[in-house]
Amino acid sequence: MMDQTTIAKAVPLPFEHRVENRHILTQVLLAGVIGDAIVVFLSLVFSSWLRFGTTLAHFGVRTHVIHWTDYSGHVAFGTILFILLLPHRKLYDLHRMLRLRQTVPVIIKSALTWLLAYMAFSWLLRYEEEVSRVYVIIAFFITTTMFTLWRYLLCKIVHGESIARRLQRRILFVGWSGHATSLVRAIAAHGRLQYRISGYVPSERASDASRPDVFIRKLGDHASIAEVLRVHSIDLVILADMNLSTDETVALANLCEKEMVDFKVIPSCFQILLPCLQIQTVSGMPVLGISHLPFDSPVNALLKQLIDLVGGIVGFILSAPIIAFFGVLVYLESPGPIIYRQRRLGRAGRPFWIFKIRSMKMNAEQDGKVGWTVKDDPRRLRIGAFMRRWNIDELPQFWNVIKGEMSLVGPRPERPELIKIFKEEIPHYNARHHIKPGLTGWAQVNGFRGDTDLNGRVRCDLYYIENWGPLLDFQIMLMTLFKKKNAC
Repeated sequence: MMDQTTIAKAVPLPFEHRVENRHILTQVLLAGVIGDAIVVFLSLVFSSWLRFGTTLAHFGVRTHVIHWTDYSGHVAFGTILFILLLPHRKLYDLHRMLRLRQTVPVIIKSALTWLLAYMAFSWLLRYEEEVSRVYVIIAFFITTTMFTLWRYLLCKIVHGESIARRLQRRILFVGWSGHATSLVRAIAAHGRLQYRISGYVPSERASDASRPDVFIRKLGDHASIAEVLRVHSIDLVILADMNLSTDETVALANLCEKEMVDFKVIPSCFQILLPCLQIQTVSGMPVLGISHLPFDSPVNALLKQLIDLVGGIVGFILSAPIIAFFGVLVYLESPGPIIYRQRRLGRAGRPFWIFKIRSMKMNAEQDGKVGWTVKDDPRRLRIGAFMRRWNIDELPQFWNVIKGEMSLVGPRPERPELIKIFKEEIPHYNARHHIKPGLTGWAQVNGFRGDTDLNGRVRCDLYYIENWGPLLDFQIMLMTLFKKKNAC
């Protein structure tokens, strides 16, 4: 049962408050744009002074004849270019302004893009005086740092109760389903700053089984939806009951349009890769389908392959002494083969042999049963428990990465015998096989290892597939060193 404090009580407000709240959002975005421009401008001015107004002025050629104010044109151009890049990275989306952890990687990407674009434009425009590369490097680091600090301050200001409360969008659910419960819990965990759940209204055909299993206020019946929208100043209606007829759904959508309320539907047929769903056309007819995923881009695929190849080679070389050391310890405790190989399924369901340092006693599966390691598994070696906790037994898989069978980061591969069961019981399980399996993954660093919730693991794997980026890979690699939850 969800704690009642996670769901805000609806407060009757006149319709004008909804318009006023949207005006506050515009003001926040405007303040963000103006603040961004000022911070970038001052950062570039300071970088210019640092390069040409301090002892750094004597570094390089001919810089002694340049005064830092001579770079005013470069500062203005650099500021405009940086600001124009920010909307492309969606840095003015409200959810990014409210979540600094998501914003920092985007700021770094934007600054890197600015660095390359600034140098390219400077070369194309052929300034009389060549742009100082030292100035550009200094500007990159100072602007990135100051912009991050400014966005941290803006995030704290927007998080203030007086502003955050007015930015929240009030949600009304129409009907109920299990997916509505999941959405409510997700909002309670991650979206409180953006949304406030006012309550729900049952659909016309609602039964006792379709009532909320979390604390949600009932604000009226289906016939009174129009009054509920006005009295509670609803911003967003979410249709959770997909059993409504087409006419009823259209009528509800038209009502929301008349009341200037956004209308959304919790899909029942597309519950996989939802962020990638877009309206596309086939011979001029609109259809709802999955757009390109990050790995569909040849550039991203090449970048991922390059990271895997370099990382695999470096990792294999660095881990070789560790593998040898623990191999000796394994042999001393349990004589027999040190390296253990097992059949797994990779990308597109292709089988391959995965390599591990043996962490179990010999003939651990002699009974023929296939399954996961569980906590305090009696089959484990003493040194095996330590290796599994610190992922040392996985180090030989750098060889799988070099061979191209695995990636450094991705969904963990499973055994064919288990996949035959999981693909029938777990929705969207086989979607994990769209990409190469990994040494580590988003599911593992979030605690979904071994004998844990498979649905949670699949959700994490799909999140990774939908949101892949090099920085996410590096974040997961770093987290792997410290996140040991459910390691066994």
